[in-house]
Amino acid sequence: MLFIGFAILLTSCKPNNNKVPEKEKKSIDNLLTERYQNLLHYPIDSLAFPRSYNPTVKTIKKVPSKDWTSGFYAGNLWQIYALTKNTAYKTAAKKWTRFIEKEKLNDKTHDMGFKVYNSFGQGLKYDNNKNYEEIIIKSAQTLSSRFNKKIGSIRSWDFNKHKWKFPVIIDNMMNLELLFEATKISKDSSFHKIAIQHANTTLKNHFRPNNSTWHVLDYNPETTNVRMKVTHQGIHDNSSWARGQGWAIYGFTMAYRYTKDIKYLQQAQATAAFFLNHKNLPEDGIPYWDFDAPNIPNEPRDVSAGAIVASALVELYSYTNNKKHIDYSKKVIHSLKSKNYILDASTKVPFILNHSSGDWSKRAEMDEPIVYGDYYFLETLIRLKKLRDTTGQN
Repeated sequence: MLFIGFAILLTSCKPNNNKVPEKEKKSIDNLLTERYQNLLHYPIDSLAFPRSYNPTVKTIKKVPSKDWTSGFYAGNLWQIYALTKNTAYKTAAKKWTRFIEKEKLNDKTHDMGFKVYNSFGQGLKYDNNKNYEEIIIKSAQTLSSRFNKKIGSIRSWDFNKHKWKFPVIIDNMMNLELLFEATKISKDSSFHKIAIQHANTTLKNHFRPNNSTWHVLDYNPETTNVRMKVTHQGIHDNSSWARGQGWAIYGFTMAYRYTKDIKYLQQAQATAAFFLNHKNLPEDGIPYWDFDAPNIPNEPRDVSAGAIVASALVELYSYTNNKKHIDYSKKVIHSLKSKNYILDASTKVPFILNHSSGDWSKRAEMDEPIVYGDYYFLETLIRLKKLRDTTGQN
């Protein structure tokens, strides 16, 4: 799929270290405000969480709470509330968050963190609701049921059982935050221990010598040996799927936050270096959906991957003081806060950014607005603001 307007995008999104003119900044701020308001105007429906928007057929993909992306929308509302202090977003966030509660019992998925922590966990930051804590603990118990002590990992998928024996995807690192937080809330250390064991197994097996990551490892439950190292969403088994690299950087940075285990910090730094120094990373910081996609530069970008890494690197910078980390985060936000990536005001859908890429294996959601791209964009804005407030950095 060709990236529309790619040549224009490449030239117009080059890094610009000069201060943004006040008139342009005001225009972008106004556009962002309009985009945020579209989330308020979207009809509340427990069976229709907005996941993505197909601009060709002009339809919103709507999913139930069991979908792995359901928690991002409530999370976006919580985060917009944090940025704007407009209580209308908090009110809407509470309504959408409530719809996800039943997922605390869904043991058919590893995506508990994406669904529950990105909604109820965000809610805990801005609404001291003890019921949210109980839901997080119950969700951690359910997620723990997917842990295989012999292998030392949480099973990712239950589909394609004729192909997979015990698949573990790099994305699964993101669900460990729920377990770490459940221990903090409950004082039950079992969740923390499972998270550490999963992180250690991932660290041991999931990375290549160049510190990039495979997407899927499939284990033999009997021998615990790795059966396959493959991809499901990248272009081929040995490629570097951009969002997968983002999950790894973010996941091990987060694991270091809770454990202070230096090996997690070192892996986050090593994979960040692979990402930042890759010859196919565009100048504006927004990666192609796969670093090894065959038609670069005529390949879709993935805003979600750039935003995931940008958010992770704000936190990583707080541990490393590596200027390359914070410079990348700021570059990504500079790029995304432009009309090249923000949806125009006439597009009345509950999304903020364009040009994320979803699932190549299904040729689905490639080069579209996707809810999790917005989530990590908003999280990066919040993290950068906190950095400015605590250190005085611009």
